[in-house]
Amino acid sequence: MTQATADLTAYMTELGKQARIASRKLTSATTQQKNKALLAIADDLQLQRQTLETENAKDLQAGKEKGLSDALLDRLALTTARIDSMIEGLRQVASLNDPIGEIFNMKYVPSGLQIGQMRVPLGVVGIIYESRPNVTADAAALCLKSGNAAVLRGGSEAFYSNQAIAKSIKIGLEQAQLPAESIQILNTTDREAVGKMITMPEYIDVIIPRGGKGLIERISNEARVPVIKHLDGICHIYIDSQADITKAFEVTMNSKTQRYGTCNTLETLLVDQEIAPDILPQLGAALIKKGVEIRACSNSLSLLDESAKKATDEDWDTEYLAPILSIKIVNGLDQAIEHINQHSSQHTDSIITENYTKARQFLQEIDSSSVMVNASTRFSDGFEYGLGAEIGISTDKFHARGPVGLEGLTSIKFIVLGDGHIRV
Repeated sequence: MTQATADLTAYMTELGKQARIASRKLTSATTQQKNKALLAIADDLQLQRQTLETENAKDLQAGKEKGLSDALLDRLALTTARIDSMIEGLRQVASLNDPIGEIFNMKYVPSGLQIGQMRVPLGVVGIIYESRPNVTADAAALCLKSGNAAVLRGGSEAFYSNQAIAKSIKIGLEQAQLPAESIQILNTTDREAVGKMITMPEYIDVIIPRGGKGLIERISNEARVPVIKHLDGICHIYIDSQADITKAFEVTMNSKTQRYGTCNTLETLLVDQEIAPDILPQLGAALIKKGVEIRACSNSLSLLDESAKKATDEDWDTEYLAPILSIKIVNGLDQAIEHINQHSSQHTDSIITENYTKARQFLQEIDSSSVMVNASTRFSDGFEYGLGAEIGISTDKFHARGPVGLEGLTSIKFIVLGDGHIRV
């Protein structure tokens, strides 16, 4: 073992021990304390806006020099709007009901015992993420409000931004008299730190990865700690034969062009063959005007600008995270559902229709974590769902599914109330 490896092991072990101690102390933290910390973090971020922008500029410059793609640079940027959203997210989480200690499903059983369930924290949550520094604030807020200690490992490309946010988090914890180790942001860019985190079940109870497919596959394969994950976001819209054309146009354009580099951005558009001649020409022209490259099936090409390319089989299984959209004409709802369930990543899929029966069938038969009717896929987001913020969007079916907010970061235990009861 090299000295560097020994030093990293010692650092991660100490960090894990401190997180475990902090998690036990957080079980007795009051809602008032947690909210005070969150509001103090938000206030300090507001005061430190210039510092955040300065530190983020360092990361952006380094990213450009490393040749990061436009999509990654977009994720990395802390714009004025994103700083506003970070601050608002903290305040919104503070305003939400505290899930910890909630008792529900209380009932009497034949023995006379009263049995129910109580919501409790998971313990220590390890979060590994790339690019987006706003995740640092979102993750801290949700973990703290749900009574969990957190170990956060942001991407090396956002190091300066994350360390700036970490200072505000530390100030907020101090003001609320909560353990400083409740939220720990790794101060190393060593890639081996990820390997240590995911193999520390004695200190970390769950890992949540947010990033590229390669990162998440690696963590899923190598982790000795349970993982809440999603691999990618291959999101679909199906424009039904009974769709309102204006709605279909607006929803599709928003789903694809509002932001390109997010997991809830539209990647494949399916259009019913009956309505395709009425909507595809104008929709295709609008997309191309926005700079979107179109990759279409053979039946679609004749309705689109000559710049459209023929789609390959690989396109239906690709998360572009870029101004590229695949388009396919289908023969009715059943074929659309079949295509989506075969090629979707089970993230978010939407139908545009005025037919209630078709909408109900789509909701029932599409096997994704978010299924929508007449709405942009870009709404698949914890903030938009009223969760305050999200720790990630899970496409798993255990332990949480869809945007993971406060309740997704809790577990339950049974509570039993007796009065000297004995079993006979």
